[in-house]
Amino acid sequence: MKVLMASFCFFLAPLLFAQADNLDEPSLIDKRLPAFEANDEYKGLSGSLNAVGSDTMINLITLWGEKFKSYYPDVKIQVEGKGSSTAPPALIEGISQLGPMSRAMKAKEMDAFIKKFGYEPTLVQTCLDALAVFVHKDNPIAKSGLTLDVVDAIFSKTRKLGYEEDVVNWSQLGLKGEWANASISVYGRNSASGTYGFFKSYALKKGDYRDSVKEQPGSASVVQSITADKFAIGYSGIGYLTSGVKPVPLSLDGEEYFDTSFENVIDGTYPLGRFLNIYINIPPNSEVDALRHEFFRFIFSREGQEIVVKAGYLPVLSEIAEQELGNLGIPYTPVDVEAVRVEASFEK
Repeated sequence: MKVLMASFCFFLAPLLFAQADNLDEPSLIDKRLPAFEANDEYKGLSGSLNAVGSDTMINLITLWGEKFKSYYPDVKIQVEGKGSSTAPPALIEGISQLGPMSRAMKAKEMDAFIKKFGYEPTLVQTCLDALAVFVHKDNPIAKSGLTLDVVDAIFSKTRKLGYEEDVVNWSQLGLKGEWANASISVYGRNSASGTYGFFKSYALKKGDYRDSVKEQPGSASVVQSITADKFAIGYSGIGYLTSGVKPVPLSLDGEEYFDTSFENVIDGTYPLGRFLNIYINIPPNSEVDALRHEFFRFIFSREGQEIVVKAGYLPVLSEIAEQELGNLGIPYTPVDVEAVRVEASFEK
């Protein structure tokens, strides 16, 4: 995952963090992202968009849809979040126009799509997520952190990252007091979930989950279970963070531990950073239809990425917005931040 995120390091420059309106307080939103306005060319835009797939993204797409309707009131956006594995079949069967996935398509899913249509689906990387390992808010491990091989030894029976023993009690991690004799309750997602697959690939090195992992139907259920179980641990997207749980800092080497911050996801030091994706069906050499054209233009606007932050996830930089819209043939013009600053200084 570090390799995947390393390409972002080029962008860690003065504009990595946008400046708030007073140009003093840092904001996660890149100031170069343009504001969204309804396009006169699409005045009266109507129709329906069905999104079937990732449970991680269900709240995010719902929020996007609600705001998008304020620009185009006649548009309907319906969301069904039963897991990333439901996205490819829905696209293939024509049930959905948007296939949200918290992981990349597997080879067999890609092959099934190609067999039906003769070309690959189009991938759109909409924003960033830190896949978090959560513990109860009172658990001391939230301060000290865990190495990834220990995480593997907690969740996996194969321990492919090489830890010497299964970790089943909190005392094995040096916890004292009421934690000393407590067994670790382990919660996770079911196999339909993209989060399940991503965690298996990157935290367990494609090892097998322990039989004792309590599989939950959704990310919210994982977090609720940990909130109610003081000795629990589990994983989900950072967007499901609540006051009842805390994300655990993670380390590859046991020396430096990294939390789920934007900086750490961008530069790859947090080891479980990922994109949240939407797959769509567009034939080669074809233009995206007006409804999806405007919806994706909205997603990569300032307003769209503000919703990403509101939903608890991490926004993309202007370069990524330009890249993703360019792949769809949608024009993108970033804001000239320096020109805006000069204009603001003259107005003062």
